[in-house]
Amino acid sequence: MAMKMRGRKLAAGAVMGAAMALAAHGAQAQNLNMAVGAPVTSLDPHYHQLSPNNAAAGMIFDRLINTDGDARMQPGLAESWRAIEPNVWEFRLRRGVTFHNGNPFTAEDVAFTFRRVPNVPNSPSSFAAFVRPITNVEVVDSHTLRITTQNPSPLLPQDMTNIFILDRETHENATTEQFNSGVAAIGTGPFRVVSHTMGDRIEFARNDSYFGTRPAWATVNYRMITNGGARTAALLSGDVDFIDQVPTPDLARVRGDRRLAVSEKVGLRLIFLGLDHMREDASPFVTDNNGQPIARNPLRDLRVRQALSIAIDRPAIANRVMEGSATPSAQFLPPGVFSHIPNFAPPAPDAARARALLAEAGFPEGFRITLHGPNNRYPNDGRIVQAVGQMWTRIGVRTTVEAQPWTTFVGRAGRQEFSAFLIGWGSNPEGSHPVRNILATANRDRGWGASNRGRYSNPEVDRRLEAALVEIDDARREVILQEAQRIALDDVGIIPIHIQTNIWAMRNTLQHEARADELTRAQDIRPR
Repeated sequence: MAMKMRGRKLAAGAVMGAAMALAAHGAQAQNLNMAVGAPVTSLDPHYHQLSPNNAAAGMIFDRLINTDGDARMQPGLAESWRAIEPNVWEFRLRRGVTFHNGNPFTAEDVAFTFRRVPNVPNSPSSFAAFVRPITNVEVVDSHTLRITTQNPSPLLPQDMTNIFILDRETHENATTEQFNSGVAAIGTGPFRVVSHTMGDRIEFARNDSYFGTRPAWATVNYRMITNGGARTAALLSGDVDFIDQVPTPDLARVRGDRRLAVSEKVGLRLIFLGLDHMREDASPFVTDNNGQPIARNPLRDLRVRQALSIAIDRPAIANRVMEGSATPSAQFLPPGVFSHIPNFAPPAPDAARARALLAEAGFPEGFRITLHGPNNRYPNDGRIVQAVGQMWTRIGVRTTVEAQPWTTFVGRAGRQEFSAFLIGWGSNPEGSHPVRNILATANRDRGWGASNRGRYSNPEVDRRLEAALVEIDDARREVILQEAQRIALDDVGIIPIHIQTNIWAMRNTLQHEARADELTRAQDIRPR
C-alpha cells in the first residue's frame, strides 16, 4: 500500500507541474528560451557529479546552503548553521517550504537525503565524499538538525553546498530512471519539470510557491545545443534568447551586435589532462613506434609526465585556441581563491628539455599515444586536444587524437579506458574540493577520488588531505591544502592547461548574474 501511495505522489507531482505550465501559457506569461552547450546526463541530483547536471538540478532542487555568483555561501533550506562542538554542527531549517507536490520540507528529508547520497546505484562520479564525514544525524525537531562527524569537520557547511535535498516520502524508492523521466524530478526549487527529453531539452514551469526570489519566467525552454556554431546561430536568429559557452570564434561578432549583450566572469574550472596511473604494465593506447604494446606503462615514469607537460605551450592555447578567454595555469584555483598556491606558475614550453627527459626515461625515439577528449563539452575542447597532440608529436611522442561526444567520452573515462585524456573540473572555492575528488586515492568508503579517472595515488597527498579536513584553523588548513596540491602537481598527477573564463550571451533586453561556478540557470536571468 505504501509503495502505491508513493507512486501516486510521483505521478501527482508530474501532473501538477504540467497543469501549472499550461496555466502559465494560458495567461500569456513570459517564456525564456535558452540554450546550453553541454548535455544534461541525468536529473537525479545525486547520480553524476557534473556541472551541467548541477545546473539543471539547481533549478529543480535546493541545498541547505546555496552559493552566490562568487561562490560565497548563502542560506538555502537552512536559515543558519553553527558549530556547537568541534565535531557537531547545528542547522536551523527554513519553515513553510514545500516540495513541488505539496509535501512539507522537514528535517527528516535532510536525514533521508544524507542516507541516499552514497547509495545511488551505478553512480559514475559520486557525491559521497560530501557526506562520508557524517556519523550521526539527530533530528532535534521538525526544523532543527544536529550533525555529528567522526572528527572536527570545518568544511561541512561548504560540503552542504554540493548536496540537493530530496523528499523522503516521494523519493525513498525512486530510481535514477524515474528522475530522468521527469516523474521523480520533484524538489523545492524555483522551477518544476514539465517534460524532459534526454540530451535535447527540459521544459520548466515556475514554482509559484518558491520560498526564495521569484523567478522572472513563468516557463523556460532549456535546450541543449552542443554545436557551438549552431548555438550562436540560434541566438542571432532569435530562436533562443540566451546561450552559454559562447564559441570564441563568434565572440567578436556577438560583442559587436547591438541587439546582444555579454556576461562573463573568470571561473573556477581548470581544463587539464588526465593520465593512466593505474596500470603498471601496458597502457591501452600507448605503443612503441612500430605499433607494438610497451610492456611497462611509460606514464608511470615522472620524467615522461614532466616531458609531456613542458611540451605544451599553454599561452599559445590560451591566446590562439581560446582567443584570450582562458588563463594559463599550473593549478586548480585562480589567484584570490582560498588555497591557491602562490608563486606556482605554469612551466614554460621547452621541447628540447622534454626530449632529454624522454631519453632519460628510456625513450630516446619517443613512443605513440592516443589522446582522447570530448568535442562538445568545453569551449574549443576538440581544438585543444588537436593542439596538444601536435605539441606532443614535436617532442617525439607521436599522438593520435580522438575526440568524441561528451556522453560517450565521460562514460569511457569513468571506466579508466584511456591512457591520456582532456577533461575539466569546476571547483568549490577552496582546495579540498579538487584534492578530494581528483587527486586523492580512490576510496569508495571515504568517498575520495570519485572523479579521479586516471587513478592517481600518492600517500603524501592523502595524509595532508586527511589533516586538512579536520583542521579548524583556516590559515593552517590553507597551508596544508597548498602542500597537498603542490605535491601532486610537482608529481604531475595531472597536467593543468588553463582556467576558463565563463562567457554567456543574450538579447540586450536581458541581464544575467555571471557565476564563477559557470552554472547556467534560468533564475539568474531577468529582464533588463
